[in-house]
Amino acid sequence: MAQFEDAVERLRRGILDGQYQPGEKLSAATVADALGMSRTPVREAFRILSKEGLVEFSANRGARVAILDLSELESIFETRVALESTACRLAAEHVTDDDLDELQRLAEEIMTLSVANDEAGLALIERANSQFHTRIAEIAGSGALAAAMSGTVHAAILTRTRQAYDPQARLRSARHHLEIVEALRAGDGQWAQAVMTSHLLAARFALLGARRGGVDGSD
Repeated sequence: MAQFEDAVERLRRGILDGQYQPGEKLSAATVADALGMSRTPVREAFRILSKEGLVEFSANRGARVAILDLSELESIFETRVALESTACRLAAEHVTDDDLDELQRLAEEIMTLSVANDEAGLALIERANSQFHTRIAEIAGSGALAAAMSGTVHAAILTRTRQAYDPQARLRSARHHLEIVEALRAGDGQWAQAVMTSHLLAARFALLGARRGGVDGSD
């Protein structure tokens, strides 16, 4: 792996895991020291992660972890619904038994963790959730679709909305994952697409409600 690719992966994980908080200024020198590398690959990582919506970067003002406003969040979820529901439909045509076993494991892990109410447990849910959605994109068999989805999924995780979810909402979200696997196992792309659409629309409602000081929910 090239050094800049290593920088991208480690910085992305640091942002998604909350090591770097939304709005935090990112110094190339400080980040490079933390990662044990030179500033050049770190600066390149800033540019790449800016395309994923995780970093706001300009040559004059430097970089900071992105802060998403309501209109940006609405656009992200509109894009996610379109991309991920399509990915679910396509995945039903290509999914293998091994794929189903992996998705089932992740869905069951999310269900088991749905009772979590501490930072560690919520972080584990987020990681399993990201793996589940990313895997569906890979199974769909479209590199362009997977690449487009990665940015929206990362940006949505950046909002940390699951920290606002109540137990009922987390349970509903976990059940969605299990039903998506059931639909894929049945080879029913329309069913899988419908469940993913409902799953993400519920997430959008929860997210925007939480941002407005309203309703808790799930994604």
